[in-house]
Amino acid sequence: MHVIVIGGGVSGLAAAHRLLAGGASVTLLEASARLGGKLLTGEVAGVTVDLGAESMLARRPEAVRLAREVGLGEVLQPPTTAGAAIWSRGEMCAMPRGHVMGVPGEPEALRGLLSDAGLARLAEDAGLPATGIGEDVAIGEYVAERLGREVVDRLVEPLLGGVYAGDAYRISMRAAVPQLYEAARGERSLLAAVRRLLQTQTQTQTQTQAQTQAQAQAQAQAQAQTQAAARAAGDSPVFMGVEGGVGRLPGAVARACRAAGAEIRTGVPVRTVRRTQTGTGPRRQVVTEAGEVLAADAVVLAVPAPQAARMLADEVPVAAAGLDAVEYASMALVTMAFRRADMGAVPEGSGFLVPPVDGHTIKASTFSSNKWGWVAARSPELFVLRTSVGRYGEERILERDDAELVELSLRDLRAATGLSAAPVDRVVRRWDGGLPQYPVGHTERVARIRRAVGDAGGLAVCGAVYEGVGIPACVGSGVRAAEETLAQAVPGGARE
Repeated sequence: MHVIVIGGGVSGLAAAHRLLAGGASVTLLEASARLGGKLLTGEVAGVTVDLGAESMLARRPEAVRLAREVGLGEVLQPPTTAGAAIWSRGEMCAMPRGHVMGVPGEPEALRGLLSDAGLARLAEDAGLPATGIGEDVAIGEYVAERLGREVVDRLVEPLLGGVYAGDAYRISMRAAVPQLYEAARGERSLLAAVRRLLQTQTQTQTQTQAQTQAQAQAQAQAQAQTQAAARAAGDSPVFMGVEGGVGRLPGAVARACRAAGAEIRTGVPVRTVRRTQTGTGPRRQVVTEAGEVLAADAVVLAVPAPQAARMLADEVPVAAAGLDAVEYASMALVTMAFRRADMGAVPEGSGFLVPPVDGHTIKASTFSSNKWGWVAARSPELFVLRTSVGRYGEERILERDDAELVELSLRDLRAATGLSAAPVDRVVRRWDGGLPQYPVGHTERVARIRRAVGDAGGLAVCGAVYEGVGIPACVGSGVRAAEETLAQAVPGGARE
């Protein structure tokens, strides 16, 4: 079975990797000059850093598993520190514990971040009548109705903004936080739903740890090794990075794919995908912008929604219409390096989030030299950090030039942390249309797109637009598309 994968981001690469493991031959086409999409490394003051996504959710296994499969297991590293904060009302508040995407199980978990009135409003949830949740609801609107707007503005909004660069009052609870959506449907009280969800997560983690310990005991037959495995399981990190940057992952996957026989071509934009008939049955053709026609048994589209809509407009108009309606947010990452000798006190923790309601320019800052041990080790005399700017509906800030974005970031950093030093180097990376938005109804939209694509035959789709924007979700999406494609394989089918 010959499959053409269109798109060389992490989703497309993951799809290609799984297809090859399933026995398919693969040609991957990437429109730009490089692979990796929003996974990208670069340099600031000679230090290699991530200029895009910088970490993977470790408790969702797809991305970490893929990294190990392509030879990066030895360089996977958890954050050195996980002490994040929220810069709210001019004060640094420690990130609360015991919440699900900012929705707490107990009001006391948010003491210090919310006002006394805000905490009192949280406590009213237990006595409120049930709030209809239906087939979907905006997470901000639902949480505000149950717990008050303050918890949305001060915690839910900055957390969701860090993931989607979106507006919590528009983002679908069912699509963005499906576990919370299901838990809320089964409880009158939202606080009770969160408590139940947290308890279930704890039980699941405990069971996983017990299984890991049992496996280690069976394999090692040694008490010391069993205890070591138990300690490792108990301290399993929430996030994982890669020494030298998560941006190394696409290159490692590409090398593994080439070694398995894949043809990977960059600088090849695709115009359209069409169906054709041969003596062995229906097949697919991919037409590049240069007019080249490539034949395949199946095609996987691992590109953003606008490009997928254009390629499918003639063959699958229903899917194209759904994809064309997807909106995107743009943002920029400002990475800066400072001499520690110029800084005085070095900020503590891994960084901080910023509630948009406070009106600041930056939405978050990551203290890379604190968060990632390999960054500090490579240049001990420097302190590297980055800020994020822009979100859905606030793209006008990105019209300013790089120097202005740096100055605005420094102004907010000075107010938040007292940082007054000038950077010795900085890099601004803009991600125009980088993050798909998940409004109310997104889950149903994706289901319609998938049904239409599946009915067309010989096609599959994957990427951030479908079931999540994080690296594990994108890898999982690519694997799913590959497995759907392999399931359509016809034994003994001939190639043109």
